[in-house]
Amino acid sequence: MYPERSPIGFRSLFETRRGQVKKIETFSKFPITISYLNQMEWLIDLIGPGHTELASTLVLYSFVIAAGIFLGKLKIGGISLGVTFVLFVGIIMGHFGYIVNPEVLKFVREFGLILFIFAIGIQVGPGFFSSFKKGGVLLNGLAVLIIALNVAIVLSIFYIDGNTGIEALVGVMSGAVTNTPGLAAAQQTAGSTEAINIMAMGYAAAYPLGVIGIILSMLIVKAIFKIRTEDEIKAIEDEIESSQQKPLILSFEVTNKLIDGKTLYELHQILDCDFVVSRLMGADGKVIIPTSKTELHVGDKIFVVIGPADEMKFQGVIGHEIEMDWEEVQSQVYSRRIVVTQSKYNGVPLGDLRLHTAYSLNCTRVNRAGVDLLASPNLRLQMGDRLVVVGDLNDIERLGVRLGNSMKRLNQPNLITIFVGILFGIIIGSINVGFGMKLGLAGGPLVVAILLSRFGYKFKLVTYTSSSASLLMRELGICLFLASVGISSGRGFADTVFNTTGMWWVIWGFIITFVPLLIVGIIARGVYKINYLTIMGLVSGGCTDPPALAYANNSTGSDAPAVAYSTVYPLTMFLRVVAAQALILCFF
Repeated sequence: MYPERSPIGFRSLFETRRGQVKKIETFSKFPITISYLNQMEWLIDLIGPGHTELASTLVLYSFVIAAGIFLGKLKIGGISLGVTFVLFVGIIMGHFGYIVNPEVLKFVREFGLILFIFAIGIQVGPGFFSSFKKGGVLLNGLAVLIIALNVAIVLSIFYIDGNTGIEALVGVMSGAVTNTPGLAAAQQTAGSTEAINIMAMGYAAAYPLGVIGIILSMLIVKAIFKIRTEDEIKAIEDEIESSQQKPLILSFEVTNKLIDGKTLYELHQILDCDFVVSRLMGADGKVIIPTSKTELHVGDKIFVVIGPADEMKFQGVIGHEIEMDWEEVQSQVYSRRIVVTQSKYNGVPLGDLRLHTAYSLNCTRVNRAGVDLLASPNLRLQMGDRLVVVGDLNDIERLGVRLGNSMKRLNQPNLITIFVGILFGIIIGSINVGFGMKLGLAGGPLVVAILLSRFGYKFKLVTYTSSSASLLMRELGICLFLASVGISSGRGFADTVFNTTGMWWVIWGFIITFVPLLIVGIIARGVYKINYLTIMGLVSGGCTDPPALAYANNSTGSDAPAVAYSTVYPLTMFLRVVAAQALILCFF
């Protein structure tokens, strides 16, 4: 008589009572002692399916996330799915009987969602409002059109195919456009376990072909308009060269007798533009740090930081440009960078530092997130800004002490801001905004994070987060969320997806992905003559899809797609979350 099979088959070779030793002859005639099995029973209980103890749950989550991240790094055709593979590993483990206590699973899923969404909001917030300026209006308008077409196709399928529920279609749409926050928001809005699992299955079914559909739309647009990538790259480079807004650092000699004796303050009134004179060499060869009261005289040489658009105006009033290496000039004037790491200066206008009167220093420019900004008095400082100042070393050191100038301080996470933001995000997400709609645990923290990152300084909240800390919070949150969703939906995944229903989900997903992107790509190129590299970024950003962006960057060798991606990403991310929630609230 053969013993019953255990979940993983280890006990099938033995008959025993706990604490006893019995020998059983196996088919290979080797004697095995039960004492060894008893010693390994704790490991079987720890890693076997069907256990919901805390240790088993932690082991399960650790394996799902680690395996998912590892598999997500594998590239197929130069494309990887990233952390999304955590969802698929979770589904596999759920299919083989691994479970998590329902209350624990719900907590981990929702907490991971909040961390992920809040980190996304902090990331996109600073560019959310500025993304509507200049050419960003057109790109964001086209991105909104992509979303509108996605929703229109979903509703068309919903009414034409009466057998497919809106919860399944919202999951398919989220997978088709590779937008995990939209899936999370819809699941949180629906609430029921059944709806959550169906959305996860639809997402998983549509996701792989969604990535392919995004890249395929790029290739078809390129073929239709017979685009040569080399020509597009050259056009982008020429455009950047002609419209570069990076401040210019130039030297001039004063030759205009009409301004002889005028102060720098009077010169500002005459020119009516922003500029900074960081150093001045008089006729005696002595270099000084000029102030607003410093007079200019014919023959003076000045070191100026000015915007590109004002260069010709400045030259016409002051005199001709000269070549001069100020570092070789013997003087007591030095140039140094100071990092703002004292939170009390977050949001303070640069002019309030009174650099001229208190320190005899000039600030020529401010570097923020790798971008040089002209140091105008009304520029509001932010944590992490790097001020380029010139003057005496002792004065520079005193200013550094005042502003912090400590890279170690920047590496410390601002946990107060994070949890205050989460607190108010949950509160706002719980408010009924009309028609029974709530922003929920996804929309509330997202809105609050965007607002905090832009206006937090007004409430003395430091929103600066190092890129590594932000990435950790975002990746940890999404991994916890995807692992939870995968484990909970894995049990019925195979029966649901690998049949006629699943086949239609894949088809619907490809249509939802491909048709809107092709339409918008043709409009962008045919009507608005937008550069193909920008279209690639628009298409990737319109679907918030990093794998597609990676393909665009690798295939062109240019960062132009990334610029377009970042332009439309903030608004797109926000609308994807809202659209998924609205569909569930209105039709579920």
